[in-house]
Amino acid sequence: MTHPPCNNPHSHCTPPNSVRLCQGCELPIDNVPLEKGLSASCPRCGTPLYKGGMPSLSGNLAIAVTCLLLFIPSHFFDFISIRLFGVMIPATLPNGIWALIQEGFPLLAVLIFFCSSIAPLILAVAVISAHVSLKQRAFKALKLSLSVVQHIKSWAMIDVFLVSVAISCFKLQDYSDIFVGTGLYGLVLLQLATVLLVTRVRVYQYWEEYLPESSLNLGKKQLHCHTCHLSQPEGEHCSRCNSPIHHRKPHSIQKTWAYLLAASVAIFPANLMPISILLTNGQRLEDTIFSGVASLVKSGMSGIALIIFVASIVVPVCKILGLSYILLAIKFKRTILHKQRMYIFFLIKWIGRWSMMDLFVISIMMTLLDRGQILDFTPGLGAVAFGLVVVLTMLATESLDPRLIWDNYTPDKNSRESLDE
Repeated sequence: MTHPPCNNPHSHCTPPNSVRLCQGCELPIDNVPLEKGLSASCPRCGTPLYKGGMPSLSGNLAIAVTCLLLFIPSHFFDFISIRLFGVMIPATLPNGIWALIQEGFPLLAVLIFFCSSIAPLILAVAVISAHVSLKQRAFKALKLSLSVVQHIKSWAMIDVFLVSVAISCFKLQDYSDIFVGTGLYGLVLLQLATVLLVTRVRVYQYWEEYLPESSLNLGKKQLHCHTCHLSQPEGEHCSRCNSPIHHRKPHSIQKTWAYLLAASVAIFPANLMPISILLTNGQRLEDTIFSGVASLVKSGMSGIALIIFVASIVVPVCKILGLSYILLAIKFKRTILHKQRMYIFFLIKWIGRWSMMDLFVISIMMTLLDRGQILDFTPGLGAVAFGLVVVLTMLATESLDPRLIWDNYTPDKNSRESLDE
């Protein structure tokens, strides 16, 4: 449930410390206490601001420790096994990574390993480190830990990996018998714990515990720090965490265009070159993303084909087109549909990670279909190009400062737009 923080967001009738600048559009908003379960969003751009009720920091610590403990069963026990020609072939997550390295795809292996294992591990360790730093009042360690938490969240993709396991099982059911292993239960529990950790951990809460905003003598709020989320007067460094602060991210437009252009180049080999190669009964079958989707449809797996089509073809193209539209609207100073462009940005930021699904499926298939078997599976060069597209589009989204969308917004001129929205 969303609770509007203030009927008059431009009101100056409240004390300075009760005002917060929206990090999405820099609108001054009254910071009204909320009941637990309620959340506040910016009335202009829709950016989530804060939630009512603060989850306990000790609860965050307990969940982070649970995540660490679950890494052992989820990564070192078999999550699925297949019986292929009378031989049981188990699969663990590290097996798929090692198989990619052996086949000559180390960069692809690093990307998959980082998103499926390293990022969730770093997230849990960073939360634990933040608690230790907070208890010891270690400023530098606390700042580093919370910065890691803030930036690593979008790269932790255990949920995407679990969906990839299900898709792999559907693709393998025509070739072999499939058995669920202990590691899969560990992965499911780890995913639940990671999601709970991501939704509970609030960087702002840790900084408030370290140095409350009420203890700082702040004047009129003109800048918002994206490191500790403190709104404060004009300056070059944050009053609380000493990070450089800017009205807009430096070189945001140039960086986003650079990532987008590189992704636009990489998307052609990603779709035209083989993404996977299957050897069966002496025949070499090369599949691009399109042909792979078509073969799934022919095999009667229309649902799986639709998921892969959307995640691997529609999503990357829409991300490139959507970000390009936003950048062009900023360039040509479009004076309407600001909120719609913000919604497009939110959607792109949320959906981009699901493009990793096809690469996870490749690593799982490689684990189960070993070389030397009658059935053999290996990635193609298209998989490398596709990995580049996923990384570049995610970096493009991260580099874009959404406040640029609102630079030419004027309430009086855009009053009709505000009513429509």
